[in-house]
Amino acid sequence: MNGRAKTGRPLHVLIAGGGVAGLEALLALNKHAQERVSIELLAAEPQFWYRPLAVAEPFGLGDIHGLDLSDIADECGALFTLGRLDSVDSERHLARSSGGGTELEYDVLLIAVGARPVASVPGAFTFRGPADTAAFGSLLEELAESNASRVIFALPGGVSWPLPLYELALQTASRLPSLEVVLVSHEEAPLQLFGPAASSAMASLLTERRIRLRTSSYAVAFADGFLKLAPDWELEADQVVALPRLEGARIAGIPSDAQGFIATDGFGRVAGIEDVFAAGDATTFPVKQGGLAAQQADAAAEEIAALAGADVEPEPFRPILRGLILTGGVPLFARSELTRPGDPAPVATDALWWPPGKIVGRYLGPFLAERSGTILTPATLESVSVETDLTSVISNT
Repeated sequence: MNGRAKTGRPLHVLIAGGGVAGLEALLALNKHAQERVSIELLAAEPQFWYRPLAVAEPFGLGDIHGLDLSDIADECGALFTLGRLDSVDSERHLARSSGGGTELEYDVLLIAVGARPVASVPGAFTFRGPADTAAFGSLLEELAESNASRVIFALPGGVSWPLPLYELALQTASRLPSLEVVLVSHEEAPLQLFGPAASSAMASLLTERRIRLRTSSYAVAFADGFLKLAPDWELEADQVVALPRLEGARIAGIPSDAQGFIATDGFGRVAGIEDVFAAGDATTFPVKQGGLAAQQADAAAEEIAALAGADVEPEPFRPILRGLILTGGVPLFARSELTRPGDPAPVATDALWWPPGKIVGRYLGPFLAERSGTILTPATLESVSVETDLTSVISNT
């Protein structure tokens, strides 16, 4: 369907979600389609939060910055509506938002609502991001003031994006050098997702910080001072910190898998529904990460812009994973490419992309940097950045 071609009016695009994927799509559409589209941004919160810096805030090494979504929408000539996408009537091209059931018309809908974090290790402290920075800061104070001897950071099964856990563990080890820090992961090697070179670099860094690593282990539950692991093991600890697993939004009228995630093709089209796209953590793509969400949003935005008559040749989602790990100390950058096996992983103090932020988006990265330079990686932080091609991941999903 091409509403603009049929009526002569701009194609009305409703973007549901004010996170990385939603804003990247907004900026991309504004660039590619311009007056050929009218855009409405629907978001459950009035602000966009730079969530990756949540791992630095408890240590006083960074601040989580918020930007008003209404201002961003206005700058892009878009309308901002506060509300959460609740259901979709694809035949009538209507979306309904929660909290009053407001009906929103669309020609094309892009779902970028993210996913819901759920505690996965009973008894453990679950670090979800900005919502838990204050509580984690209090936990650090308790560990420092008590006679605690060991804290475990656990990456549960089903959690595909491990970087925040490594960042928390590394910074905790730097802040509390007398505390034994243990990292438990279901991975066979640290940062396995990035390949052997990055794994080796991270293993060396963990050893340098005296962080014990236990791989191929699944955290089950923490109770009575012991973290139970599968298969058949347990570790004594004073505290356990775990990342959450993610669940899909389960939007009525939109097909999803058993976990609530939405299946899409390489251009973000939702299978079996006309004029509906999805991008980011809401989709079935197994790795949930901001840079990948931005790349999915770019592919969808180009396809939508083409529908509106823009002179653009849409390119499908070809995932390249980039990660910048905050550890504290002197800056250190490294890069690993799985598409070039055998190449040594370069290590340097120079950034591997620009602007060198935690969120790497073609349009969103520069946009954020222009408006708040402090959201970039602070120069006083040590970091290891890694990059790899995930084409093989998407081809097997």
